[in-house]
Amino acid sequence: MPKHIRPRRSMLYVPGDKPRALEKARTLPCDAILLDLEDAVAPEAKETARRTIAEAVRAGGYGSRELILRVNGVASDWAEADLKLASELPVDGVLIPKVEDEGAVRHVEALVPDTALWCMIETPRGVLCAPEIGGASERLTGFVAGTNDLTKELRARHVPDRAPLLTSLSLILLAARAHGLAAIDGVHLGLDDPDGFEAACRQGVELGFDGKTVVHPSTIEAANRIFGPSPEAVAKAREIVAAWAAARAEGKGVARIGGAMVEQLHVDEAQRLIDLAHQIAGHDAKGHERSH
Repeated sequence: MPKHIRPRRSMLYVPGDKPRALEKARTLPCDAILLDLEDAVAPEAKETARRTIAEAVRAGGYGSRELILRVNGVASDWAEADLKLASELPVDGVLIPKVEDEGAVRHVEALVPDTALWCMIETPRGVLCAPEIGGASERLTGFVAGTNDLTKELRARHVPDRAPLLTSLSLILLAARAHGLAAIDGVHLGLDDPDGFEAACRQGVELGFDGKTVVHPSTIEAANRIFGPSPEAVAKAREIVAAWAAARAEGKGVARIGGAMVEQLHVDEAQRLIDLAHQIAGHDAKGHERSH
């Protein structure tokens, strides 16, 4: 079972050196904000980004949005300062990029106490080592698929159906679920391609991902809508739970709904969906609060 039931339909990357973007993120309906010190920040702007992020986080105002700091890779020149900042800020998690082994997770775990850890899986070695990475720390919360880097490393092509990535995405998802972790799908490159974005989201849902990383505010609504349970799905889930309770009260081990058999596994998934819908309702109600 997942370690946490928390809405992560949309996780927005925000460049750490952009104060206006950090300010605007306080008003956006995303479930999580990825405060980025890595790819979105030029080498000469890393220190500015740290200061800007520190000021924004300490000022608060992000409501119920999950704040996750994406640091630079543990072998980079910037990692030490990034991890020091992570240990000092009241963020909800630290996202480690390009993780390829358990050592990177344990390194961050030792330097950043009492904070949830996330791993980006975005290289062939990272994909193949994902099962071991997933068990590296009790504080590990989820995997984020780095699909752009992975496409590059595979020498694959960006195609609409993402066929070259499906094996990797499935392996990432399998490893995440084996360890009870969240699994977040990668970004969609086409900012002027809403139909393609929605198709990628639907594919992510069908594969089993919990949400999607996004780079533009205009895509948040679609990610929330597609990765969130529909009212019809929640109603069906409640029907399943009720039918199961009635069957159990009669001493039966299975129930029937509309000619379909319902077992414990269906009830477990139905209850997860109901709990997620409840969490989403609470998150959305608090989303515009001006305090973190």
